[in-house]
Amino acid sequence: MKKHIKSIVEINDNKLSRYFAFFIQALILLSVITFSIETIPNLKPQTRTILQSIEWFSVIVFTLEYLLRIYVADSKPKFVFSFFGIIDLLAILPFYLSFGVDLRSLRALRFLRLFRILKLVRYNRAMNHFTRAIKSAKEEIFLFIFITLILIYFSAVGIYYFENEAQPEHFTSIFDSLWWAIITLTTVGYGDVYPITVGGKVFTFFILMIGLGIVAIPTGIISSALTKSIDSKEEK
Repeated sequence: MKKHIKSIVEINDNKLSRYFAFFIQALILLSVITFSIETIPNLKPQTRTILQSIEWFSVIVFTLEYLLRIYVADSKPKFVFSFFGIIDLLAILPFYLSFGVDLRSLRALRFLRLFRILKLVRYNRAMNHFTRAIKSAKEEIFLFIFITLILIYFSAVGIYYFENEAQPEHFTSIFDSLWWAIITLTTVGYGDVYPITVGGKVFTFFILMIGLGIVAIPTGIISSALTKSIDSKEEK
């Protein structure tokens, strides 16, 4: 019985497994849609009753799925504390925490229901390629993040010394300058804070050029890792 349930619950090539996967994916999407509909003001009581019924049904199915996955897992503690195990728990936890909790606290728990959409990752083969690509390139990604943080800090220091005297209200300290450094290096540029001195403008030009590279580098790293992941699977 355990092997039969495992062949259905886990991703396999048999029909029952595919039907189960499609059913869970459809229920996840339905749950996310109902969550969004609930935010519409002045809904009719009948509509809220329907949405609540869908929520009850979704939680019951997701709870059974979670318990079945624990039951068929080769190592139960390993599954419970794995990425997918935590996501499956977070998908149902807000519902059960809402019982006996003050309604004002309930609002803070509602956003956790969005973790249900992450359950779709388990059923997406392309996302599995992406996960393997991230794992294979994790050293390069961590190095890139480290260098980016250093550049953000140096950018904040540089613009502070250029613009502090001219705009003390915007560049009061290096910590205040970090906001400008982040939106400039990411090439967002909201326009709420910008340099007015010649030195600050020249400095900003070089930071923007570096920012273009910062946007392009992780794309290259991840795309290369994805290509390797797909090629290795095709070879197998």
